[in-house]
This record gives sequence, structure tokens and C-alpha cells, in this order.
Amino acid sequence: MSNGENFDINSKPALEADELLDIPSEEEIQKIMAEVDKDSNTRRFTGVRKSIASWACIALSVFVILLNTVWRVSPQMHRASFVALMLLFSFIFYPARKQDTSRDNYVPWYDILLGLIGAAAFFYYVYNFRIIVGQMGRYTTVDFVVAVIGIIILFEACRRVVGMPLIVVVSLFLAYAYFGKYIPGDFGHAGYTPQRIFNFLFYTTEGIIGTPIAVCSTFIFIFVLFGSFLEKTGIGQFFIDLANSLAGRSVGGPAKVAVISSALQGTVSGSSVANTVGTGSFTIPMMKRMGYQPHFAGAVEAAASTGGQIMPPVMGAAAFLMSEITGLPYSRIILGAAIPAVLYFSSIFVAVHFEAKKIGLKGMPKEEVPHFGRLMLGKGHLLLAVFAIVFFLSSGFSTTRSALYAIVVAIVMSMFRKDTRMSVKSFLAALEDGAKNSISVAIACAMAGMIVGVVTMTGLGLTFAKALQNIAALISVEFIRLLVVLFFCMIASLVLGMGVPTTANYIIMATVTAPIVIRMGIPLLAAHMFVFYFGIIADITPPVALAAYAGASIAKSDPMKTGITASRLGIAAFIVPYVFALSPQILFINPSLVDVSRDIYYSTYPSVISMIQVSVSAFVGASAIAVALTGYINGKLSWLERLIISLAGLMLIIPENITDIVGISAVTIMFVQHSLRMGRGTRLES
Repeated sequence: MSNGENFDINSKPALEADELLDIPSEEEIQKIMAEVDKDSNTRRFTGVRKSIASWACIALSVFVILLNTVWRVSPQMHRASFVALMLLFSFIFYPARKQDTSRDNYVPWYDILLGLIGAAAFFYYVYNFRIIVGQMGRYTTVDFVVAVIGIIILFEACRRVVGMPLIVVVSLFLAYAYFGKYIPGDFGHAGYTPQRIFNFLFYTTEGIIGTPIAVCSTFIFIFVLFGSFLEKTGIGQFFIDLANSLAGRSVGGPAKVAVISSALQGTVSGSSVANTVGTGSFTIPMMKRMGYQPHFAGAVEAAASTGGQIMPPVMGAAAFLMSEITGLPYSRIILGAAIPAVLYFSSIFVAVHFEAKKIGLKGMPKEEVPHFGRLMLGKGHLLLAVFAIVFFLSSGFSTTRSALYAIVVAIVMSMFRKDTRMSVKSFLAALEDGAKNSISVAIACAMAGMIVGVVTMTGLGLTFAKALQNIAALISVEFIRLLVVLFFCMIASLVLGMGVPTTANYIIMATVTAPIVIRMGIPLLAAHMFVFYFGIIADITPPVALAAYAGASIAKSDPMKTGITASRLGIAAFIVPYVFALSPQILFINPSLVDVSRDIYYSTYPSVISMIQVSVSAFVGASAIAVALTGYINGKLSWLERLIISLAGLMLIIPENITDIVGISAVTIMFVQHSLRMGRGTRLES
């Protein structure tokens, strides 16, 4: 959501000079975003061209809102129109090569032509919809040519907006559809002609205009718009001030501020990189000034910001796809995500606390910390929009209408005070930003739709499931067999997430691997949350860790070192998915009802005691491993102590009373013993 444009340094009494904290300028922030985040590499317009581009984006937002509220058209026409416009806008805003400032405010004729041709291909489907449907799959040569043109131009848009890795992945799936007849063994199939492949992917709801675009053109677009309106109220700066007031004066205050502000920012933003740059442009320089090493400062912000995609109520775009694919209401998704998100941020908080103690860092001076009471009186009303969307979702409103109503609440709430009041200009700017921020997600969803189409055509999902189950069958112990399957799914998600966006990663994994996990006895929601988590954590997993690279750019540190440190801090994200896969109570799932109907299964919750037990053991386990990796409690830990604490933490993942008792006991004993020993050492020195 945030891209750094809302920070008002003058709002902080003792931090009036940017030079004091080495806070990057807006131009530097935009440069970092363009280098790290592919979808931020856009043209910048001025003068008349800027006005034209702005009004075009505003018109697009209004069009999509009307398409979802007033106008009633067939799903195919709705989705094809959306893709057509997103293609056109992608060529207007995204240059063919890396951003060249000398070519800003200029769109070459060939980009305009490509955008118009790509849009025309999908509008051809809209215009001839009834005829094409009436043909019952008997497509003409013209239909085939249009499909080829549309898909080729979509590939070029993806190259500009998302990047080459997703193109490579989609190309491999297309090649598999064509060359399947030459592949021996179980993975071979009859093969399909180019006509069958292109027509199927272009004209049916199993391809480009399938589920991913259906969700993007409804839920995702409106929620991105909601984030844009919240941004214009100044809620991003409010989150940083609020985090400062809560944790600024504690041990290692600036790092804790980064964790809390990123968690708060995650409630309304689903982008790891944007969150890192938005809050990190202030928190990272603040951490460096207080004594943190640059790579650690960048890593803290990257790890915390990556958690934004798992933080309700907005989460990442893939969460909306999860709702559509699983058939569960979005309100159920965010309910299940609540405790794991708290565990994730709590673990980072613990790691930051002990790191601060390890290097002897104090909190911020009192005069630099905003007063909590005055802050809440001045801007606390902005939180009502966040509460509103939770209320609407839990009250039975549709996901789209909940977001639209929350936008209205955000606008009304902003009027309460002059310094948060939205003007007509900021209202229009929110509509403009919402349209521009949706382009990259839309292109990624359209490309991912082709992957889903190929899996549907070839039965690849079933084939892959069979192969993995054959491997698992070699293991006699059921629990170990399940862990092996989960481990392979984790590796696949991490590797895939290093090259493609979270949205596309989740779609692929939900199509290919999630069904395998479900067959192993893991509940539907837990299986999808498992692959969702690991697709997200790829943003801080080296060697391709985009959020860590963004943090390193602001901190002026080594990207690889920052990524490794971020992975260590975010260790909970590697543990929590195993916890809710093995103990679904943490997702508010009653494990005793796994085999009954879905309606009963997801409306009957586990006992409070079982939820508390699982949550506490997961928190202690994740925190213990974080402490072991930090190597400090009240003093430096020996390698043996770190090993014992790590093993105790891992034991707490296993959903058994005996392992919980042993694990918590071991952690408690180690903490008490180490504290007493260090206390004796301190008294002897004195």
C-alpha cells in the first residue's frame, strides 16, 4: 500500500531534519522501488500527459466499481473486458526496457499499438461472445489467430510488468501441453495441437479468464482501492507514530517499532516490498542511528514487512484466490490467519528483543517518542476503517461490498479532523493509485490462469500427486511420511516463489501440490495456508529475496547478508505452517470433524483450551528457535545450549502432550539456568 509518499518528518518534535536519520528522499524511494520491485518500474508523466493518464486511471477504477455493482454482464465478458483494459494500461505505463528517465512523459507509438492490439483481441471475445459460445468449441481460423495474438501480447506485458521468471514457468507448462506425447512414463499424455491449446486457454473459463482473473477483477481490485484510500488518510504515518509510542522507549526500541508498524501496515497492505520501503524508509535509518548494524536493520524491516501478506484483514492478493479456490468465505480465511500472524510477528519481536540485549542497545529518548494519548485523540479515528471492514466481513456482506463500504467509512472518518481530511484531489488520487497498483496483479493472474488451464487439460496435478505419493509410500511411519510430503511442498513453494509473484506461486501450488497434502489427511484450509505461507516467505529467502533487497537498498547493506539475517529473524514463518498442518486448531479448525461435511467442519470451532495449548506451544517453540539463532538470553549461549533450545523448540511443533511438556520444560529450565548463572556471574564481578 504505502510507497513512502505519506511520511511527514516534521510531525516528530526531535526528528525534524532528514539528515539526522539519513532518511531517503521520495526520489530515492522511487528509485529503490523501480530497481527491486518490477511493477514499480513505471513511466512518470508530467503536464497534459499526466492529466490524461490520471483521468484514464480514475475512469478505469470507476468502470471496475460499476462493473461489480451496477452493471450485470456475463462472467466471461466481465473478465475479458478487465484483461483488455489492464493490457492497454500496462503498455501505457510500463516501458519496454528498464526505466530510462530521459524517456519519461513519452509513450512510443509501438507501445500504444501493442496495447490497442492486445486490448482489441480480448474485446473481440467480448463483442463476439454469444457467437463463440454458440459454436460449442468449434473455433474458426480467425478465432485462433486472435487467441495467438492476445496471448503473445499478454506475454510481452508480463515481461514488462512482472518479469521473465513467470514467462519461463508459463512457457514450460505450454511446452508440456504440446510435447506430452513425447514424454515417457506417467508424466506423458496424448499431447494437444496449438489450436486446441490456444483456443482453450483464451476462450474458456479454465484459462486466462479463469478463476485468478475472476478474483482479481472483483475482490482484489476493490481491496487494492481500499488500501489506496486508507493511504490518502495518512494512516501509514499514524502506524509508525503508534508503534513509536508503544515500543520506542523499550530495549532496542527502533527495531520493535519496525516490527509493530509493519504488522499494523500489514492490516491494510499486502505487498512485502511496498511495506518494506514504506515503513522502512523511516525505521531503518532510525535503527542505524540507535546502533544496529545496517544489514540487521534492513533484515528486521524486510522480515516484518513480509508478514504483511499474512496479516488480516487485507492480507495478500493470494488470500482472495484462496477463498475462491477453497470455496470458503474470505471472513473464514482471515479468521484462520489471525493466530499464525500473531505468532509470526511475536517471534520476530522476541528475536529483536534479545538481539538488542546482546549488543546493549537502549530505547529512544523520551522527547522523540510521540505521546500515546495525544496520538490516539488526534488520529485514532483512522482505525475505524480497519475495524469497519472486519465488521462488514463478519456480518455476512460479500467481500466486494465489504471493501466498498469500508472505503466509504474511510472517507467519512477522514473528515473528523482537518489534518486527516481527504480533499477532492486526494479522493481522485486514490482512484488513480488503485488502478495503477492493480496492473501487476492482473497481469500475473492472467498468466497464472494459463498454468491452471494446462494442469486441467493434461491432468498434471493428479500425475504429480501420484508420483509424490509413490515416494511417500516408501516410508512406513505415517507421521514421517507426512513430514516428507510437507517438506517437498515447502521446497517447491520456496523455489517457485524466488522467481514468480506470490499470487502466481499460490495458484500453481494450490493446483498441483495442495491436493496432495489434503489426501494425506490435512484439512483443506490448512493445506492451502501451508503453500500460501511458503510462497510469501520466498520474499526473504536468498538468493532471490525481494523484500530483503529493498531493505538492503535503504540500509545500504549487503543484500545477501541482509536476506540471510531476514530469514533467521523470520524463522517462525518456516515453523508455523507445520504447526497448523499438524495442529489445525490454530486455524480455528476442530480436528475431530475433519471427515464430516465442510459446512459443519468450518462452522464448529475447537475448544478454547486446545487452541490455547497449541498457540502457546507454537509461540514458545518459534521463540525458542529464534533465541537459539540469536545466541543470547541474559548472556551469550554456548553451542550446546543453543542446540538444546533448538531441539526443544522443534519438539513443540509435534501436536502431542508429551512433546509439549518436554519442550516447554526444557526451554524453561534453560532460561532459568542461564539467568541464574549470569546473575551469579554479575554478582561475582561486582
